[in-house]
Amino acid sequence: MNSFEIKYKGNLRTSARHIESGTIIYTDAPKDNHGLGETFSPTDLVCVSLASCMLTIMGISMQKHQIDIKGTTAKVKKTMKSNPRMIGQIDITIYFPEDYSEKNKKILKKSALSCPVHRSLSSEIEKNIQFIYTHQS
Repeated sequence: MNSFEIKYKGNLRTSARHIESGTIIYTDAPKDNHGLGETFSPTDLVCVSLASCMLTIMGISMQKHQIDIKGTTAKVKKTMKSNPRMIGQIDITIYFPEDYSEKNKKILKKSALSCPVHRSLSSEIEKNIQFIYTHQS
């Protein structure tokens, strides 16, 4: 079980400390919601968590097949709804540094969509995931 300590710092900013490692991250309210927008907002971190989780689970799955997906990147776009204020849509495009067999593409997609964060997010959030494979010689 992981533990965290979150402190409200004032000015709509928090710090979150990962107890085991001591690592600290900060959040700000976004500019469109009374904040400074100087770092990730809490809803930004939801989107970052989704993409990071997908990459991690794909990496775990491909290790079993002796395939390294190092260099794979994800670009994320978040769209908020206003009433109620919530994440309405997350668009993620995953770029792979090389092409893979159809079998491995299926494993990658299944792995990404079965990551714990994806499974934990509300079905009210539209999630658009695109996979782009680039062949490099």
